[in-house]
Amino acid sequence: MKDKTVYTCTYKSKLGDILLAADAIGLTGLWFEGQKYFAGNKKLMEEKHIDISPLGDYLETLTGQGKTPLLFADHSKLLGVIGAADVVKPTSAQAIRELKKMGIQVIMLTGDNERTARAIQKQLDIDTVIAEVLPQDKEREVARLQESGRKVAMVGDGINDAPALARADVGIAIGAGTDVAIESADIVLMKNDLLDVVTAVGLSKAVIRNIKENLFWAFCYNTIGIPIAAGALYLFGGPLLSPMFAGAAMSLSSVCVVGNALRLGRAKL
Repeated sequence: MKDKTVYTCTYKSKLGDILLAADAIGLTGLWFEGQKYFAGNKKLMEEKHIDISPLGDYLETLTGQGKTPLLFADHSKLLGVIGAADVVKPTSAQAIRELKKMGIQVIMLTGDNERTARAIQKQLDIDTVIAEVLPQDKEREVARLQESGRKVAMVGDGINDAPALARADVGIAIGAGTDVAIESADIVLMKNDLLDVVTAVGLSKAVIRNIKENLFWAFCYNTIGIPIAAGALYLFGGPLLSPMFAGAAMSLSSVCVVGNALRLGRAKL
């Protein structure tokens, strides 16, 4: 069995002290008044040999609705289940559509179970979903995509996203995310909105296009202007360019480049 990191803490409630122990798949130990309880996903229940068959049909119903079942048990039996679901923001579907129009493949990495992930995939029309991914596996998935020759941009906001954000070619952190995620990312979005990812991608493409335009026009301008300033026309009986006009022409080149760059402020993203 692989080594697991287990975190512990003591919570002081009105009923008394509760000792908590947790890892990536749930609360592996919850002690209250001398009794031990477990809270987590299906994997945790299987690891603790807890029979979840009595609620099997209900669990299937929850996952089919895009909800993640949170299971609660004591040392011998299942006590209950809660269905939790993240509310999908109205702009998320639009953001994914816009990214796909740009030719970007959208992949969702999630720790949710397969059926819940598939329900979200269908709702948002996501290209690929990789479900039941533990926090330490996200970085491996990013590395696997890179090894296949792809350029990877990772969007995340949690502590468990930090290694993957650092590993990706471009790490994008949500502004409302954790400090660790923000420090690990290359780009930080100011708002908690996936549409800002579309804006960031569009702006980056516009900047690269603008740089190429400036390089092209500067090359053409200098290819023509430098020989004239050096007296190429005079060799064939033409006028000799005054140094004053040559300096003005050089400044005009810089003005054109800066002016073209300023068009980014009016770009429609």
